[in-house]
Amino acid sequence: MKLYDLTLTELRARLDNREVSSVDVTRAFLDRIAATDDKINAFITVCEAEALAAAKAADRRIAANEAGALTGIPIAVKDIFNTSGILTTCGSKILNNYIAPYDATVIARLKQQDAVILGKLNMDEFAMGSSNECTAFEPVHNPWNTDRVPGGSSGGSAASVAASQAIATLGTDTGGSVRQPAAHCGVVGLKPTYGRVSRYGVIAYASSLDQVGPLARNIGDCALLLQTVAGFDPADSTSVDIPVPDYSATLSEDITGLRIGLPKEYFIEGLDDDVRRAVDQAIATYRNLGAELVEVSLPHTDYAVAGYYLIATAEASSNLARYDGVRFGLRSAESDSLIDMYTRSRAEGFGIEVKRRIMLGTYALSSGYYDAYYLKAQKVRTLVRQDFTRVFEDVDVLLTPVAPTPAFPLGEKVDDPLQMYLSDIFTIPVNLAGTCAISLPCGFSDGGLPIGLQLIGKPFDEATILKTGYAFEQATEWHKKKAAL
Repeated sequence: MKLYDLTLTELRARLDNREVSSVDVTRAFLDRIAATDDKINAFITVCEAEALAAAKAADRRIAANEAGALTGIPIAVKDIFNTSGILTTCGSKILNNYIAPYDATVIARLKQQDAVILGKLNMDEFAMGSSNECTAFEPVHNPWNTDRVPGGSSGGSAASVAASQAIATLGTDTGGSVRQPAAHCGVVGLKPTYGRVSRYGVIAYASSLDQVGPLARNIGDCALLLQTVAGFDPADSTSVDIPVPDYSATLSEDITGLRIGLPKEYFIEGLDDDVRRAVDQAIATYRNLGAELVEVSLPHTDYAVAGYYLIATAEASSNLARYDGVRFGLRSAESDSLIDMYTRSRAEGFGIEVKRRIMLGTYALSSGYYDAYYLKAQKVRTLVRQDFTRVFEDVDVLLTPVAPTPAFPLGEKVDDPLQMYLSDIFTIPVNLAGTCAISLPCGFSDGGLPIGLQLIGKPFDEATILKTGYAFEQATEWHKKKAAL
């Protein structure tokens, strides 16, 4: 087996047993990126020199018997994280010359564990998109079928794992941007509870919704990466100071008697037949594993998408006001006054989807419309959160599809924003509620495209969705399938 095909757990054992060096592993991944990324376009920046230097340092730690869980492990990160001395674009032309002066907290924690950062991954601009076509660096392609989208906005994060370009990655999830691409690319992606992982140094889209999440080839690898980046951070005012469990220690716990809720609002008319079949088979698997499946209701689900696209765009309008050509990023060369410089810099630097969302959010916050739109959306958010609170009094986990269809063709929805937004119909409620959820492979369409299963957990109960996913993984072979590039 090639080094780049190993799981994180397998690679950890080989490194610790001195069967292979981190430098050898890192070179194998860098060669894999060079050989495949012309087809996938997952990377914006490949940090070859920095990665090899980190690998040499990791080998010294391993030789001194000082290795941690991620020492010497090659990981790539979405280009939304500030990385000291490295280009950080957020997928946008407006930041195409921004060299971050500091590390985001999650990057610092990876470096503390001596992980090897291979590079920065392509994404929808400012994390606004569901297909990774809204990027200043050309679309990402799905490794299972390069004519299909990988999902978004963390499309590069999912595609690079599926293409064996990185053993695991970090993405962000504002309305499904870790889980939906994970489903489309046949990998595991986890959106932690809001406040579980620090957002310090993460370029903001919608501050009350954004959350950092790991993507990996299996549940065990995902748990290890979450363990590294989770935890309280005084630099982030939304970070919650509660203990982080040992996620790996509880993965193999028995799920007999676990109550799994099936929200009737997620099994709707219009759900793709292949998706419905795969999820139904997953339900049958859980029943055979001894779990108890019960139908439940989340009655305000129908309002979630509308509420989300008011709250998220309003926050985006505020967060993106800082990009004006003054302190960092693109500055128009043709302006003849201060106001003209602001206007031209933003017009030249932002893509069409970012402009659309800024305008939506600015309108929702404007005088005379705030109460009718933004305030009402916040009330809807409260109702959605209350739905989850009530249903978790009766069940331990919720089971749903991740996306209503498998990965769709590139270009199919790029000119139809409403259809694109509806791609996240099953993931958005989780962000509004602020709780945790995971996507894991559960089958394939007749066309050979991966299908994802979503498990939703109680706030700060990532351990339960991880062990529930692990039980399914051990009973099936879907996570072992690999895209043939």
